Amino acid sequence: MNTKTKFQLSFMMFLEFFIWGGWFVTLGTFLGSNLEATAGQSSMAFSTQSWGAIIAPFIIGLIADRYFNAERILGVLHLIGAFLMYQMYQSEDFVAFYPYVLGYMILYMPTLALVNSISFNQMKDPAKEFSNIRVFGTIGWIIAGLVISYLFVWDSPEALEAGMLKNTFLMAGIASAILGLFSFTLPKTPPKVDKSEKVTISDMLGLDALKLLKDKNFLVFFISSVLICIPLAFYYQNANPFLAEIGLANPTGKMAIGQVSEALFILALPFFFTRFGFKKTILVGMLAWTVRYLLFAYGNADELSFMLIIGIALHGICYDFFFVSGQIYTDTKAGEKYKSAAQGLITLATYGVGMLIGFWIAGQITDSLTMEDGAHAWESIWIYPAVFAAVVFILFALIFKNEKIEYKS
Repeated sequence: MNTKTKFQLSFMMFLEFFIWGGWFVTLGTFLGSNLEATAGQSSMAFSTQSWGAIIAPFIIGLIADRYFNAERILGVLHLIGAFLMYQMYQSEDFVAFYPYVLGYMILYMPTLALVNSISFNQMKDPAKEFSNIRVFGTIGWIIAGLVISYLFVWDSPEALEAGMLKNTFLMAGIASAILGLFSFTLPKTPPKVDKSEKVTISDMLGLDALKLLKDKNFLVFFISSVLICIPLAFYYQNANPFLAEIGLANPTGKMAIGQVSEALFILALPFFFTRFGFKKTILVGMLAWTVRYLLFAYGNADELSFMLIIGIALHGICYDFFFVSGQIYTDTKAGEKYKSAAQGLITLATYGVGMLIGFWIAGQITDSLTMEDGAHAWESIWIYPAVFAAVVFILFALIFKNEKIEYKS
């Protein structure tokens, strides 16, 4: 791959995740402070990610894989996304805001597959080359958080009072417009499927991989993946509002520590696979969710703020050790025939079904523990996902005990 192509793909990844990190992290805080949304309404807004994940295979399978170059579709989706971001920026109540965020996520989630497709199409050895490109996406997410907290300080108490957090949508919209235009300069990535070839719903959703569920251990892993997304949803929906409400300075910038941790721990995965195996690595990832939420429950913004920082920094273990390990485990179990189908199925189950359930539960619990003055009983709120993650960990550890998988670097 030449230097020009590396730059193009790296810049594409940077903007792709700068856009997402530039508004999604602070969404819960924005909804509460700017639109006075309830936790139930916040869960509806966050659930748009799940609806986008469910619908994405149809957009990719029916359009991107069959009719148009991936880079052109990416450009069109991000240009429309820029318009929707501007509409969210202008929204003054949740009723006006919701249709735009729903439409945006239905269009954005397919772009995650498109940027990967464009990248892989330019690589001779994706296993070695992709991580060097994908890391710029993590950097983009980190930079977005630092810009919000330390450059513009939109998440300070004074800025929240003035409603400045809505500017995150304007920032993300500008970045989306830039990526939309830039996409048309990317290397050409033509459709992979013949127009005349019949593509079924089963193909698009990866339902052929359901055959893997006949394996008891994979079935347990699959169910656990769906269940662990319930406590995961609490983090996405509540972490930023929680940190802002209790008075932790620069909460969005500090949450970027989680992405730094994610980038570092993904590099450590081969060591853990080799030293401890898949099962123990995944179990550590599951247990980390319980530890993280206990730290959130009993930490504070003063002398115990270090507990909150540790909880944020655990993101690398929470996410990489379970979800990334799970993707590799799924790939190992699927074999050549069902690789793509299996990854599609596990994505649909986690980001689609699992997190859809999780956001709803998080909204219901958070609403029930909201006091009359609008403050939240955060200690009690965080105990729920901590206990739930612990239960899933115990069940997984007890049932998933005979599987042995060798890691191949």
